[in-house]
Amino acid sequence: MPVIDQLFHTLIELGGSDLHLSEGQPAKVRVHGSIKPISEENLSAETMESMMREICDPKSFDRYLERGDLDFAYEMDAEHRFRCNYLKQQNGLACVFRIIPTKIASLEQLGIPQVVKEFGHLRSGLVLVTGPTGSGKSTTLAALLDYINTNFRRHIITVEEPIEFVHRNKKSIITQREVPIQTPSFADGLRAALRQDADIVLVGEMRDLETISLALTAAETGLLVFGTLHTNNARKTVDRIIDVFPAEQQSQVRTMLAASLKGVVAQLLMKKADGKGRAAVNEILVATPAVAAIIREGATQKLYDVIIGGKAQGMQFMDDSIWQKLRDGFISPMEAYMKAIDKGRFKGFLPPEEQAVANAGGGEDKKK
Repeated sequence: MPVIDQLFHTLIELGGSDLHLSEGQPAKVRVHGSIKPISEENLSAETMESMMREICDPKSFDRYLERGDLDFAYEMDAEHRFRCNYLKQQNGLACVFRIIPTKIASLEQLGIPQVVKEFGHLRSGLVLVTGPTGSGKSTTLAALLDYINTNFRRHIITVEEPIEFVHRNKKSIITQREVPIQTPSFADGLRAALRQDADIVLVGEMRDLETISLALTAAETGLLVFGTLHTNNARKTVDRIIDVFPAEQQSQVRTMLAASLKGVVAQLLMKKADGKGRAAVNEILVATPAVAAIIREGATQKLYDVIIGGKAQGMQFMDDSIWQKLRDGFISPMEAYMKAIDKGRFKGFLPPEEQAVANAGGGEDKKK
């Protein structure tokens, strides 16, 4: 058994999500959003290299030593998989491991609004699941793909770095490709999918102009494309896609995006008030003729009003989702205040001592 598996077992026993190992530091885990050490002993260069080599393909490890970064997945046993990131830092070697649940949770179990299922019924277009790193985007997308896999006969291609959730074929055929092992890049995998009789393509990360451009083209030509971005609300998501392109192309891109965008699901994870885990909150934009017109004219500031007025179509503003969780007692007032966009809306719910802290933050409570 690899030595590092002992640390993975400790992570699992503590109910943690991530294991952090760094040369010159003790091993640490993230549990319910907070990081804490699990030993007092600092990790030496020899220990780090030995543990990291044990679970990594030799050629990949040599590439990591040369380049300083590596992503892959490690299966400890039938029940436990980990997303692995190797990096170099100021004091030497380091790595971060994220538990990947082997059982895919349903959208209901995750507390994701029902309207998200409707995106699985689409035959073409672009659907974006967005949020900061560690906000559960992959988990939500896996649940949505599993819903499609259970209910529809489709060919689904995923392009991921690394493959996280492993899908078994149900009604659909699922082809999972890992960057850079089975395809050199996200753009290459997406381009190839156009020739592979796909109905649906999941692009693990839309982080460059080429990938975003190909995703828009694929959505326009009849594929249903799911993608992720590191933005935290619908307006920023639309702006990010358009801003990736040179100024002279942006008008054309707005027209393409207006025609192909079907929805945005922005997600944050919030610490539960009882300290037992985290809860997802979502902002949801559903494409309507009004949304398409706003994107075409480049007036994304108007999306706020469309979301607020679109409750009948299942739309939801992030602060309203946070408000609901606070009202139901799932999260603390401070957690709501820290994650909200309009902080002034939540400031009055803070205890006096926490209000003093918030006031010391100056203009933080202004609407961003």
